[in-house]
Amino acid sequence: MTYPAATGDLSAAPGTDPQYERSAVIDLAAIRHNVRRLADAASPAKVMAVVKADAYGHGAVPVARAALEAGASWLGVAHISEALALRAAGIEAPLLAWLHTTESNFAAAVAAGVDIGCSGWELERIVAAARDQERPARIHLKVDTGLGRNGATLESWDQLVGEAMEYQDEGLLRVVGIFSHLSVADEPERPETDEQLAVFREVVAVAEDAGVDLEVRHLANTPATLSRPDTHFDLVRVGLGIYGLSPFEGQTSAELGLRPAMTLRTLVSQCKDVPDRQGVSYGLRYHTSGPSTLALIPLGYADGVPRVATGGPVRVAGRTYPVVGRIAMDQMVIDVGNIGPAGADLFGAEAVLFGNGNDGGPTADDWAVAAGTNNYEIVTRISPRVPRRFINESPAVGRSAAERSTAEQTAAPHPGAKAMP
Repeated sequence: MTYPAATGDLSAAPGTDPQYERSAVIDLAAIRHNVRRLADAASPAKVMAVVKADAYGHGAVPVARAALEAGASWLGVAHISEALALRAAGIEAPLLAWLHTTESNFAAAVAAGVDIGCSGWELERIVAAARDQERPARIHLKVDTGLGRNGATLESWDQLVGEAMEYQDEGLLRVVGIFSHLSVADEPERPETDEQLAVFREVVAVAEDAGVDLEVRHLANTPATLSRPDTHFDLVRVGLGIYGLSPFEGQTSAELGLRPAMTLRTLVSQCKDVPDRQGVSYGLRYHTSGPSTLALIPLGYADGVPRVATGGPVRVAGRTYPVVGRIAMDQMVIDVGNIGPAGADLFGAEAVLFGNGNDGGPTADDWAVAAGTNNYEIVTRISPRVPRRFINESPAVGRSAAERSTAEQTAAPHPGAKAMP
């Protein structure tokens, strides 16, 4: 479901637009900075910006445009439907979709000039689509070098390459790429990356010996782009890094020269003074340790905040407080201490769950720790109920009226809100 506030269908006048109540603010200047940083690391290889899953929750179309402006040469998505949405928005850059089912619309992909990842079973369907469209398909053959997910097995590789070349000779397709995916590049000390790299080189050699004239060979993800130049080949596929998040445990975004692009924020919606031993939220797993003030934060697991992340940090008025009690569907609670009467200075103040951390505030990594997951999941799971607000967009050239309206939104909170100092 797409909520109107996320599409610009509602008035943006102060006090009427839900974007002022709660929003995920996306800094497109940070996206452009991160793409340039990763392009420098990858050079002379080109950069594919991975914008699957609505650009990891950041907004696929604005992020794709920002990435291309900053020097990305390709875009990557998982599903053909995601690729078609980018084409419908007028984005014409080289674009690869690689995860399919028997119901995937290969004909639409061929018609739209979308490159198609092929692990083997898709080949006949891609060829049928090419015949139907009277247009050769562009495919990237995928091989499983050790991750154990999709991709052709090593035993079937020779046959797949041979069949693809037969169809290429008939003018039905063009094999433009070979790719695979690394399993442990975020743990640089592990030997499996070396093993996968050796296998990848072998399968590329087999294909080239069979006459495949490749445009791109691609293996590296964000961690390999930053730590393994020997995996770069012609193209690197970067996802997490373009959103400013670190793929390495124990190494921050700032240490990698990356800037987190998403800030998840809302307004404190209620403050109330409570007595000693007041229980909080479902199950009453938390009780106050004395008279205190509870502040209500109107975000919950329906908004994508993990239900299990009790203790996750929320920054209000320059201080960071942990969530207490269970996170509910629409709301959570922080205990701000015995500040009474009823936290008058905090009511209506901006509450930030995570952002770039520049002010010492919480980050997506902090919420990942609280939830027992990774930073990828924290940003990707923020639901469509939370409007995206894009800041630092480039001039609105070739965009729809709705997109231009969204672009004109600023990152400022509602004028009546109390912003953090």
